[in-house]
Amino acid sequence: MAGTYKMTIAGLERELPLCPLNDKIDIAAFVMFSDVEITVASAAELLKKCPDFDVILTAESKGIPLGYEMSRQSGKPYVVARKSVKLYMNDPVSVTVKSITTEARQALYLSADKAAMLNGKRVLVVDDVISTGESLKALEKLVSAAGGEISAEAAVLAEGDAADRTDIIFLEKLPLFIK
Repeated sequence: MAGTYKMTIAGLERELPLCPLNDKIDIAAFVMFSDVEITVASAAELLKKCPDFDVILTAESKGIPLGYEMSRQSGKPYVVARKSVKLYMNDPVSVTVKSITTEARQALYLSADKAAMLNGKRVLVVDDVISTGESLKALEKLVSAAGGEISAEAAVLAEGDAADRTDIIFLEKLPLFIK
């Protein structure tokens, strides 16, 4: 690892470890797992910025703490798009995604009952970090396939060029570190 990057997120200071993405770029790793304080504070700040919605959708797995906490604070349900089909999933809807932090293409799945929760609803799509936007595109396709309408797309951090987007809601900009 090449050090850390210090930043303030939802009023809380954190040092994020720098990790090599490839030979030319390092990224600052933001992981909400086990950081309840940052999860609770980030959820509260994002909810202040988001328009009305009926249900929250996030992708497995790093978005789960944020989706859960935003659901708890707002009283609205949340749905997790899974990375594999589980035994209990009937008639799953699926899309593929290529994320910056994962080498291979991945699939995201919603069971028929979870897809029904999005049907005719205003869906708030949330994630921990938006970088290339590929995960968002996959979640957008799931919302469309389920018959929902996207209310907004939100993340705690917008990384690299994503920080220049005007169509997403985020709390802080996260730079890429060019070697």
